[in-house]
Amino acid sequence: MDALPFLAAVGKAKRQPVYVLAGDEDFLKRRCRDAVLKLALGDADPAFAVAAYPGDKLDFSTVRNDLDTLPFLSPCRVVVIDPADAFVTAHRPALEKYVAAPAAAGVLILDVKAFPETTKLAKALPDAAKVSCKAPPAYKLGAWVRDWAKAGHGKALAADAAELLVDLVGTAMGQLDQELEKLAVAVGGRREIEAADVHRLVGRSAGADVFRILDAVGEGKPAAALGILERLFAEGEDPMAVLGPLTAQLRKLAAVGRQLAHGQALGPAMDAAKVPAWPQARASFEKQVRWLGRRRLDSLTDWLVEINHGLKGGSALPERVQVERLVVRLARPRG
Repeated sequence: MDALPFLAAVGKAKRQPVYVLAGDEDFLKRRCRDAVLKLALGDADPAFAVAAYPGDKLDFSTVRNDLDTLPFLSPCRVVVIDPADAFVTAHRPALEKYVAAPAAAGVLILDVKAFPETTKLAKALPDAAKVSCKAPPAYKLGAWVRDWAKAGHGKALAADAAELLVDLVGTAMGQLDQELEKLAVAVGGRREIEAADVHRLVGRSAGADVFRILDAVGEGKPAAALGILERLFAEGEDPMAVLGPLTAQLRKLAAVGRQLAHGQALGPAMDAAKVPAWPQARASFEKQVRWLGRRRLDSLTDWLVEINHGLKGGSALPERVQVERLVVRLARPRG
């Protein structure tokens, strides 16, 4: 079960003896763990009922003894193993036996990076006990941010503000939550967070600096675009981390270019490519389209194939140089 549906339903769910929280989104894992503790313990003090262990050198007998211990001032005992990947690998047969006959008043929470469904252990657990803690795809994050702003921080978040926030911060849900907390405090008694608040208060990630590179490209400032790129590299940014958001934006530009070539108007073409609707994003994107021109828009897909091949070993040039060459192609005036 995915984490968001799990969180929506856990308050009315039946308590499971074993939970597996699998994935790499720590924010979702924390929320799911808190939800399981609330379900298992109610209002009891976790200090009397929860034991937490790292799993790399943990004996199964220690865990089993804790789970079999009668609870004190709480409905059950909870054992959390984080990280649990090594523990699961080392004690898989014992865990399979435990799932078949668990402690009556114990709850085991396993925090792992991966939990393949093909294993005997995974097949023995019901779907309600296996929680996939992975961030939603980027195109769904705007809706999640708006929902969480309301549920977690008591503020309405305008749609264009949500799009801008994801553009600036990236897809890490924990970072998005931190920025929402900051915004909620900053707007005070105001009920809605607007795009102007996000633009004024939210720090820019490396991904957002890539948007600044493309802003400079669209404004016909190649020196500024290359200057931002060089600063990112000087600060130790990995070329692949720069290429990720750059590729995402260039794919949108290529898609709009194809729509324009078929006679579509610019506004509907940007809608189809899912360009953020807030005015500043649209104005910047339109400048990029006009700066690149039809020929370069038509070439973008080939350039992306070329650099992806090059970064996978198809070019003898350093990764940094390959990214610089792509930005030069984008930034130089049309000849």
